[in-house]
Amino acid sequence: MKDTAVLLLAGGVGSRLNILVSHRAKPAVPFGGIYRIIDFTLSNIANSRLTNVAVLTQYKPLSLMDHIGNGSSWDLSGRSRSTKILPPKTGEKEWDWYKGTADAVRQNLDFFNSDNYKNVLVLSGDHIYHMDYRSMLKFHRERGAKVTISMIEVPWEETYQFGTAIINEQCRITEWEEKSPQAKSNLASMGIYVFDKDYLVELLETTKEIDFGHHIIPNALKEGNVFAYPFDGYWRDAGTVQAYWDANMDILDAATGLSPEAWKVMSNLSTKGIPYDRPPVKITKTGRAINSVISPGCIISGNVENCVLSPGVVVQKDASVKNSVVMHDTIIEEGSSIERCIIDKKVLIGGESHIGIGDAAIANHVFPDHLDTGLTLIGKYAVIPGSVKIGTNCIIYSMVNKRDFCKLDIADGENLQKMDAG
Repeated sequence: MKDTAVLLLAGGVGSRLNILVSHRAKPAVPFGGIYRIIDFTLSNIANSRLTNVAVLTQYKPLSLMDHIGNGSSWDLSGRSRSTKILPPKTGEKEWDWYKGTADAVRQNLDFFNSDNYKNVLVLSGDHIYHMDYRSMLKFHRERGAKVTISMIEVPWEETYQFGTAIINEQCRITEWEEKSPQAKSNLASMGIYVFDKDYLVELLETTKEIDFGHHIIPNALKEGNVFAYPFDGYWRDAGTVQAYWDANMDILDAATGLSPEAWKVMSNLSTKGIPYDRPPVKITKTGRAINSVISPGCIISGNVENCVLSPGVVVQKDASVKNSVVMHDTIIEEGSSIERCIIDKKVLIGGESHIGIGDAAIANHVFPDHLDTGLTLIGKYAVIPGSVKIGTNCIIYSMVNKRDFCKLDIADGENLQKMDAG
């Protein structure tokens, strides 16, 4: 597939993930134990045998760039394959930064504006799904399309978050709405576009529009040669705290179809360490793990049920962790109970603590739109003292330590920041 250039948009803030994106871009958020969100799109690219990839970064890109490296973990590096990291132009003026999806692609025209490419595949780096892009490219070519958009049916109550389309019997898009509060269709864009290269260059060079969904697609529809590529597999935009937790839990349910191993998802396992330097999982005589993902380096001496644990997590004797996502090198000390939590990297939970237990109907006081279903977030490097009680829909910010706990009972919906954080 050397005639197709791939642009992977990975610069999004992902603010609805709250403290999970305090230190990283959304595509770099750990997922499913050993993976990061962007691994799914990168693996789709590699498994589709596409060879020329540009990753467009912007927001807090360092961990993402470190993770991707030269693309060799996905076999996207070599004499006939390449992965390039393309940040925005440096400078002090506002226009140096990407203002939208179309603007990001426009700033990198020189990557794909050559005679070698016939098509440009534009992807998002923050979705969980499995797709062979070759089928979509074939669909695009057979219809002589200028633009093809991969689309999936979503629940009607979620349509306001997406671009939606009405199509005819030939899958040609006849109407388009971008994030309408009263959408006419629940056929939603997956953020995957195939463009005829010459047509895309013409669009970007003759207009100053900054976004595909709001501007470029409606303009292209006037020419009537925009098609929808139907997709009916697993796909999720893990862009909210609830959706992120749901997607992790989907791995534990075979009926959902989400299976990183079956999908041949690859990752960079040597980031900041020696390849495969984690020892095997250890479950002691007092430990038990039920229906969970347990990654290398984990030591389980307590009870783990319906959880996704990243490498290096330690659950000590008589501790219980249920329905939770726990990231790398977190330690949960003896006697603690964890329920419906998302815990970031290198957190210490003191003994006899009880976290995530309370009234799920009480939304977070500061971020009611982010946390209102009973999940609790604990930020990176937090140190939680022993015998603490933290309710549901709570946020414990990154770097919090024992002296920041003026009280040992954090009520439902409350947050705790470092004292010097304001």
